[in-house]
Amino acid sequence: MAKTRPGRKDLDSYTIRGTNKVVRAGDCVLMRPSDTSKPPYVARVEKIEQDNRNNVKVRVRWYYRPEESIGGRRQFHGAKELFLSDHYDVQSAHTIEGKCVVHSFKNYTKLENVGSEDYYCRFEYKAATGAFTPDRVAVYCKCEMPYNPDDLMVQCEGCKDWYHPACVGMTIEEAKKLDHFVCSECSSDDDMKKPQATFSASPGADGKVEPKRRKR
Repeated sequence: MAKTRPGRKDLDSYTIRGTNKVVRAGDCVLMRPSDTSKPPYVARVEKIEQDNRNNVKVRVRWYYRPEESIGGRRQFHGAKELFLSDHYDVQSAHTIEGKCVVHSFKNYTKLENVGSEDYYCRFEYKAATGAFTPDRVAVYCKCEMPYNPDDLMVQCEGCKDWYHPACVGMTIEEAKKLDHFVCSECSSDDDMKKPQATFSASPGADGKVEPKRRKR
């Protein structure tokens, strides 16, 4: 950890102005952008300091939204998806508007209710180069796209792959009424004995479901 500069002292916590919410190192926060027409920035607090004039500063590590990255937003990026960047900064604590929670991708997909303060992160992002870690993720469906938790998908009882309803000629309403689903490849195999499993909502809904071998 970096040494505290002369005239500064480390603080264990900071109470957000006008609230009773307490921020500590390790917490994720919403920070007010200079352009008020934009959504708040999201950051993880690394350190809280106070100078000899009682000004409180926070050292933060920024999360980027997909549209802020070099590659931009893509089809599989969820509305609440963030990338943990290698971009650090020091900001006035007064710009903190509130707290939020950045979940792991797996934990986010298990949430029964997603609140306005809930986000998720499955990639780390290098701001200078646009590189992601990991650089490969499991892909699904005929379209071979990574999973977007905002989109409904149906699982084939034969191959266990997941499909977007539109990619298999169904509407979302039709997919929601399904008890069972078998993809065209599996249904054409007369020798396959299809298990009578019930329909699951998404590839993130059951941690036991293994992704297909394809990687992107």
